[in-house]
Amino acid sequence: MRFVALALSSALLLGCTPIVDTRGFLPDPAAEASIKVGGDTKTTLQTKLGDPSTQSTFGGDTWYYISSTQKTIAFFKPRVLTRSILAVEFNRDGQVDGLHHYGLKDGHLVAFETRETAARGHEITFLEQLFNATPGVPLTSAQTPTPGAGGNGPLP
Repeated sequence: MRFVALALSSALLLGCTPIVDTRGFLPDPAAEASIKVGGDTKTTLQTKLGDPSTQSTFGGDTWYYISSTQKTIAFFKPRVLTRSILAVEFNRDGQVDGLHHYGLKDGHLVAFETRETAARGHEITFLEQLFNATPGVPLTSAQTPTPGAGGNGPLP
């Protein structure tokens, strides 16, 4: 009996052990120190640091090397512990124009996905649907739900 209790308590404790995960670009201080502003090009930078995590879409030509460390405990949402971003700017000739380091304190976390699609109009509740659904009587224009607002009535 004691063995079973010990095994169960051990399993519960192991389930709550935090998992620390490092993702993305792993910085190499020696390689970063060897980058020369005005001397290195995209090709030489790619040789020293590898491919960037992402590149700028609008504005100037910038490469971003991104790394982050997050901690997950059991079934809870992961929490970002550290994030470092090395931004390398290039001039029109493709030479390194500047290096910038950013961290969590320099920005904010962005929720890329909310799993909801915004819709215009009024969403009809279950009771409104129940009381408006009179058998044999067509819906009037005031009762017609707005398309895309969650109603099941006919489209205008």
